[in-house]
Amino acid sequence: MMLRRGFILFLPRLVGLLVVACCSMSIVYMLACTPKGDNQQLALPRAHSPTAKEGYEAVLQEREEQHRNYIISLKKQIAQLKAELQGRTEQLKNLQNQYPDSLDIRLDHSKPEKAQANLLAFLRSQVDKAEVHSGVKLSTEYAAVPFESFTLQKVYQLETGLTRHPEEKPVRKDKRDELIEVIELAVGSLNKPDGVSKAKPHVYTASDFVEGIYRTEKNKGTLYELTFKGDAKHQFKKIVLFRPFGPVMKVKNENVNMADTLINVIVPLAKRASKFRQFMQNFREMGIQQDGRIHLTVVYFGKEQMNEVKSILENTSKSANFKNFTFIQLNEEFSRGKGLDVGARFWKGNNVVLFFCDVDIHFTAEFLNSCRLNTQPGKKVFYPVLFSQYNPSIIYGHHDSIPSLEQQLIIKKETGFWRDFGFGMTCQYRSDFINIGGFDLDIKGWGGEDVHLYRKYLHSNLMVIRTPVRGLFHLWHEKQCLDELTPEQYKMCMQSKAMNEASHGQLGMLIFKQEIETHLHRQKLRSKKA
Repeated sequence: MMLRRGFILFLPRLVGLLVVACCSMSIVYMLACTPKGDNQQLALPRAHSPTAKEGYEAVLQEREEQHRNYIISLKKQIAQLKAELQGRTEQLKNLQNQYPDSLDIRLDHSKPEKAQANLLAFLRSQVDKAEVHSGVKLSTEYAAVPFESFTLQKVYQLETGLTRHPEEKPVRKDKRDELIEVIELAVGSLNKPDGVSKAKPHVYTASDFVEGIYRTEKNKGTLYELTFKGDAKHQFKKIVLFRPFGPVMKVKNENVNMADTLINVIVPLAKRASKFRQFMQNFREMGIQQDGRIHLTVVYFGKEQMNEVKSILENTSKSANFKNFTFIQLNEEFSRGKGLDVGARFWKGNNVVLFFCDVDIHFTAEFLNSCRLNTQPGKKVFYPVLFSQYNPSIIYGHHDSIPSLEQQLIIKKETGFWRDFGFGMTCQYRSDFINIGGFDLDIKGWGGEDVHLYRKYLHSNLMVIRTPVRGLFHLWHEKQCLDELTPEQYKMCMQSKAMNEASHGQLGMLIFKQEIETHLHRQKLRSKKA
C-alpha cells in the first residue's frame, strides 16, 4: 500500500521532467537556428577582393552545410526523446492499471488538474484522520496511541522490550535521518519570510530546538510536534508537521507565549510529613526559583502531622518570599480523587493549568514548560508518562554509599522504567476538568480515580497527549502488601512490588546470588591450588 501511494506521488513528477526535457531541446533547436550577431559571424572576404564572389559562395555554402547537419542531429534527438517519452508513458499507465489505489486516486494525464486535486484531497483526509486539528472519541484506554519524545541527541521511547533502552540515541539510520529531516524542515519553515513583519527576522537553527514529540499510526502517517525557543524568555515557536506516508506536510506554524501561563500544582496529602519536606525542596528549586509562574494547593486529610506539614509550607513561604499557595484541610478519610477535585474547584481566579501531582513526585522546570505547551483549553490535555525509580538500595547495593537524589535521577534501563500504565500525573486546563465532570468521588483511597478521569477525556473530543517526559520522576518508596488482602490480591501486590524494585537483570542477580557466590568461591579455591 505504501509503495503504491509513493509510486503514484512520483508519477506526475517523472512525466513533468520528461516534458521539460523535450521542451528544452526544442528551445535549443530554435536558438541554434537563429542567425548569430555581427561579432559572431564568420569572416567574409572583402568586397573588392579578386575572389570576392567565389569567397562569398564558399562561406555561405559552408554555413548552410553546418546548419543542415545540426538540424538533422537535433531532429534525431527530438525523435528519440519523443519515442522514449511515449514508451515511459505507456509503461507508467500499465503499472498504474496493475496497482490501482484503493481510494481510486488515479493520475489522469489528460486532466492533470483533476489528478492533483484528488491527490491533495487524499492527503488532507489523512491529516483529518490523524487528530492533527482535533481529538476523536476512543472506546478504551488501550485505544490511545502514545507519542514518543525526542531532543537533538536522544529519543525517549515507551516500547523498550528487553533489548532496547528507555532513553537512547537514534542508532538506526532510518530513525536518525527521519528526525534530522523533520528538524531541518521545521527550521526552514521558521526562517521562511512571512511577508508581513518589517522587523529583522530571527534566524533559527537546530540549536533553538527544545523538544519534540511524535507518533505513527500505521493507517494514517506520522505526526510531529516540535518546540523551538522564541524571541524572548518564556516564548516558544511550535511547528506541527505530518507525514501521510509520503512527503512531510507543514500543518501549522504558530507563536506560543507562555509568559503569563500559571500552573496550579495540586497535591492531596495525609501524614507523610518527611516526604512532603523532600517534595517542597524540589518545589522551591524548580517551581519557585527557576520557573516562577506557579501556585501550590495542598489538600490535607485529617489532623495527624498536619501542624508539621503547615510549618514546612510556611517556612518555605517565608524563606523564598512565596505567597502563591493554598492549604485546605478536610476532616475525612483520605481520597486522592476527592482531594484533587476539591483543590481544582477551590480555585477562583482565571482559567489555569492544573497539574495533579503526588508527594513522591520529582519534576523539573523543563517539565513545567512541557505541561504548558501540551495543554490547550477546549483542545488538548496532557498525560505524561513518568519515569519510575527502582529501589536505590538494590541499584547501588554494590556501591560504598547511595548517591544523592539528584545523581539518582537518570533515565537508564538499570535505574527505572516508564510507568506507561499510570495515569495519576496529568495537566489540563481547569475549564476542561470542570466540563468533563471531574473525578468520581465514590472512589476511596488510592487507585482507580485516575483511570476513570483518563477514560472521560478519551471519550470526549479533546486530544489526549500521551508521551514519556524526561523531567518527571516517581521516587521509589516501599510498597506495603497488607495481610488483609486475599491470596490473589496479595500475589498481584507482590508482583507489582517486584516490578518496582529492580530491573530483570538486577532481580536475576538477587535470585541467583547463591550460585554466583558459589562460583566465585570455587574460582578462589582453584586459584590457590594453581
